[in-house]
Amino acid sequence: MSGDSKNPACSCLADKNAPVSSILRCSSLTAGMNDAEIQELMASSQVRRHTFAPEEIVFYDGDMPHSLYILLHGEVHILKDTFSGRRIFVSEINEPGDMFGEVYEVLKRPYDIYVEAAKETELLEIGSSFFRLGDENKVPTRSALLVERNLMRVFARKAYFMHGRIKVLASGSLREKIVRFLFQNMDAKGEIALTASREYLAAYLAVTRPSLSRELSAMQKDGLLEVAGKRIRVLDMERFEEYL
Repeated sequence: MSGDSKNPACSCLADKNAPVSSILRCSSLTAGMNDAEIQELMASSQVRRHTFAPEEIVFYDGDMPHSLYILLHGEVHILKDTFSGRRIFVSEINEPGDMFGEVYEVLKRPYDIYVEAAKETELLEIGSSFFRLGDENKVPTRSALLVERNLMRVFARKAYFMHGRIKVLASGSLREKIVRFLFQNMDAKGEIALTASREYLAAYLAVTRPSLSRELSAMQKDGLLEVAGKRIRVLDMERFEEYL
């Protein structure tokens, strides 16, 4: 879900005592905003801070959106329940400055997922009334105009992200899916530094985590990859590219 709505510089702001303004400076939602504009946003009556206990629900499947959210510290999981009651892990939000819920907020569509705090978590909630969202009679503040502009950029990045995911999911076998995902994310040396958990990667590839782990182990045994935690290195590029 991350599709990427933050600046990588936020990774250094995991301290729960980090000022909100510092986190917002490296969020894509406030890109290009100066300190005065960020302070204007924070001073709005539509911007609030909320703390959630572990396993507390931020919003439920079927709720109508009234806000978008920025993670200040902690971690939330984006989840979906099947008709039989099985919980499906969709994504995780765990970097300060990460944003979620914005697509539903702008489209005014009910949530088809729910969000749960994985640990003690603090979120910045920005309410609907902060934006014009098509209301021509409302005169927006400069910070609101900049946020709306940045939302358009976030949506464009998410569309590009989904295009890449569709290409991965269109692959035939699980190995082909893994290879295409790694190919999209590796550097010139054939190395990949995963930023998300194995659970997130399994959800991205639409497979179970055990299936993903087994296939990665098989690819290591076949001499295609070297896997060490979140770092993966392609050992045989010629054979690796045969799966593209």
